[in-house]
Order: sequence, then structure tokens, then C-alpha cells
Amino acid sequence: MKKILGLDLGTNSIGWALTNNDFDNKSGNIEGLGSRIIPMSQDVLSKFDSGVSISQTAERTKYRGTRRLVQRFLLRRERLHRVLNILGFLPEHYSEAIDFDKKLGQFKPEREEKLSFYKNVSGKNQFLFLESHQEMLSEFKLIYPDLKKVPYDWTIYYLRKKALTQKISKEELAWILLNFNQKRGYYQLRGEEQEENKNKLEEFHSLTVINVIEREKGKSGIWYNLILENGWIYKRESKIALFDWVGKTKNFIVTTELNDDGTIKLNKDNEEKRSFRSPKEDDWGLEKIRTEQTINQSGKSVGSFIYDTLLKNPNQKIKGELVRTIERKFYKDEISKILKTQIEFHATILTDRNLYKKCIDELYRHNDSHKTNIKDRGFEYLLLDDIIFYQRPLKSKTSLISDCSLENRPIKDKKGVLVKDSNGQQVLKPLKCIAKSNPIFQEFRLLQFVKNLKIFKKEIIDDIDVTLDYLKTEEDLVELFNWLNDKAEISQKQFLAYPKFKLKEDKFRWNFVEDKIYPCNETRNQFLNAITKIEVDRSF
Repeated sequence: MKKILGLDLGTNSIGWALTNNDFDNKSGNIEGLGSRIIPMSQDVLSKFDSGVSISQTAERTKYRGTRRLVQRFLLRRERLHRVLNILGFLPEHYSEAIDFDKKLGQFKPEREEKLSFYKNVSGKNQFLFLESHQEMLSEFKLIYPDLKKVPYDWTIYYLRKKALTQKISKEELAWILLNFNQKRGYYQLRGEEQEENKNKLEEFHSLTVINVIEREKGKSGIWYNLILENGWIYKRESKIALFDWVGKTKNFIVTTELNDDGTIKLNKDNEEKRSFRSPKEDDWGLEKIRTEQTINQSGKSVGSFIYDTLLKNPNQKIKGELVRTIERKFYKDEISKILKTQIEFHATILTDRNLYKKCIDELYRHNDSHKTNIKDRGFEYLLLDDIIFYQRPLKSKTSLISDCSLENRPIKDKKGVLVKDSNGQQVLKPLKCIAKSNPIFQEFRLLQFVKNLKIFKKEIIDDIDVTLDYLKTEEDLVELFNWLNDKAEISQKQFLAYPKFKLKEDKFRWNFVEDKIYPCNETRNQFLNAITKIEVDRSF
């Protein structure tokens, strides 16, 4: 008797069967069989059959990220509801649809309402802010006398502009705050705001191509000089001839390199150092820079910019055209100015310390330390930084640091008594190893690197160790260590070019991997660069 395992391996299924056979007597039996189906949609299967690798987990990660964004938006909205309810800013029809007893700040089941619309006696939806809408309509009629109506939704942009200088109602301010909670802008970094590079100026330009000059052949095409209407020269390599660009207007993202005093840097040919990027029209990065530059040039807030544009052209589409993706700082600056203005007009409410204490008690019922930290901040901080633009702190990654195999400490309970296991032995907890970013560890690693370092002279048969010819004394090792300690990393070429060596790679090598870059003291290098930058800024 022989056992045979048969497998049928397919792209989306695996079949198996285990048989027991007696070939002499021509008999046998099946001991087991089955199949495993790999669940895949047809589009994934077609990609898999054609050899395109695809990750199922990447798709799940994408949907999970979307769910988290929605969940955090809803959490911010619930917190905002609870504060606005205490202040009395929510309209009656809206606050009645929210549960403030059990599921705090959440809408009651199947009761989600729009703040700007309510049902009148006949059961029809009625716009809540008709007075402000009429004010807006009168401004449009001054320019377009025959215009009979404008969308109710545009009222939010009118109110965002009006709130910068004039008093608006409590309900209108609540509408604006909830609107900003929904659209907060693009934010890539965690923690600190991204600092602008003072030595690089990035701008968007729409320029007409005046002339195209063919230069020389490159690696992947022909180099062309495109003469633009303002005299700039855009150098581009292309496999396709670019002569049909003459007379056409193209969009460019232009990066200009600047000196510390603000003047434009020059290259070796005495030309201004300027690089061009010509992205596709559907490039969201292009749209972002274009929109931000337009808003900056207008000198207005986002809401005022949108409203004034609509006032000039009522047929202008807002979403996807006028404002698509912009940095969060634009929205944050606008809502900050609105809150500063409205706090003055609603001073009896928004400067009341008892109301403020009631709000933070509502939000932080079991977090006394945070309540203590923000007790004197005021409503501007609470609404702006603690709710609408709140950014959770980075998670601690201490757990990823390895446990030390040599050092440990006994564990004590809350009363200070040593904890013992079932056998009566003391329970020991290992200490954490030092972090790689710690300067002490980086110095130790560098000392180890210098200790193991050797210099070899290349020969035809065997390379000769000539370390003692260049590192003769302990002082030589100390000087080399100090030189390496200021660097972030070191390569063989840089090491051999050490001022006291001045060796060439074709004749000498070190005893490490020749084409590998080794770390030095990265933390110290970053610190020295920061100090140098501060000193340069102070000198100017």
C-alpha cells in the first residue's frame, strides 16, 4: 500500500486529495480530500493572472484609514456639540435632535438634522438664517440687478466674511464652527508646524512659451530650451519634439534658491538658480500651490476669497475648482480671527469664567490634570486648539526598545513590598536598552567603530595593513574620533580624505564594506547644524 498526496494549485484555489493505493491488486481508497478557495474579486484575479502583484492588506488599510478619519471627525463634532449646548449657541430644532444624557453629543437614532434648516409648521424645510441671506442677496443685486435668487449654502461664506468685522448671532457662529470642524485643510506633519525654507521660494506661474530651441542629445531624449514670456529659460529633456509648445500657456511650479539675505543665488555660469516643474493639470500638488498663491495674493481669508469670487462670478464652481486642497494654516488663521472678533461682541458669554469651567468639566470629567492645564486658556483655545484643530500626540514607542539582558530590577507593589512568584522567587523586570538616538549610545558606537578600524594598502596579491603608519598614537585616535563625532555618517572615500590621511580609494581601503555608509553621531550633527543656523540668522 502506498499513500499519494495530490495537489491542484490554481490562481484562486487549492485542491487536495490523499489516496491509499495497492498497485499490485489494483485497489485503493481515498482517505481525505478538500479545497481552499482564495476570496478575490474578478479585477484582482485578472491582475494576478497577468503577473501584477497586489496586496490585500493595502486595500484593507486604506478603508481602515478612512473609517478612522470619519470616527475622529464625529468625535470632534460631539465635543463641539456639548460645548455649544452649554453656551446656548445651538438652535432649538438642532439641540433637540442630540442626546446630551447618555451618548453625549451624538445625534439620536435617525434624528440627524441640518443646523441651517428646520421644519416649519407645514412640515417643509425652512432656511434658518433668512435675514443674513437677504443681506447677501442685496449685495449681489447691486452688481446683478436681474438676479432673483442665490443658493442658501452661499450664506456660510457671507457670514465667514462678515464675522471678521461685524457681530453675528450665536446660532450663526455655531454654524461657522461646525463648518470648520468639517473642513480643516491639509496637514501632513505631526507635532510642530512645518517651517518654511527661507532659502527656497516656491511659486506657481502660468507663462506663455515664446520660443523653443533644440540643444543637444541627452540620455533619454533631446534637451530643449523653452523661452518663456518673462525671459526665463525652462530647460527640459524630452523624447517628443516640443516645438508645438510655442504660443501655448503652461503651468509651472518654480523653485528659486535664495541667499540668506534674500537675494537670488547664482550658478557657475552667473545664471539665477531656478528650477521648473511642469506637472499635469490634474496634479493635486499643482492645484494646492496655485490655490494657496491666489489666496495669499488676494490678502483675504479663505471665506472672504470665496465670497468675493462668487460676487464677481456667480457661475463659479467652488468645490474642486475654486478651492480644492490648501494647508490647514489658512483655515486656522481665519477661524482664529473670527473668534477674536466675536468674543468681543459676545463678551458676556465667551469671557464668562464660570461658563468656561462648566465646559471643561463637561469635556474632561475624569481628567483633572488636563483641566488644570487649560483652566486659564479661554474659549478661543478650547474651541480652536482643543476641539476643532486638535491633533492627538504621538504614541509612545518605548515598547519597541529592547530589554537589557544584563540589568534588571525587582518589582514592588503600590505599598513598596517586593513582588514574588508562586515559588517564592523575586519577580525581576529588565531595564530598557538605551535608544539609538541617544548621544551616549552614538558615542559608544563610534568608539567601537574607531577601535575596530584598519587601513589597508591595496596590493596585487595580499593587501598590507598600514594602520600604524597613520594612527601612531592615542592622540591620533582621539583626533580622528573628534572629527568623526561631528559627522552624521561616513563613507570610505570621506574617511580616506581625512586631512591627516589624504589617501586615494584606488590605492587604499578600510576593513569595512567599501561601498557602505556607516553612521557616526547623527544627533550631535543635527544639534551643531541647528546652532549654526541660529547664529547665521542672528548675524543677519
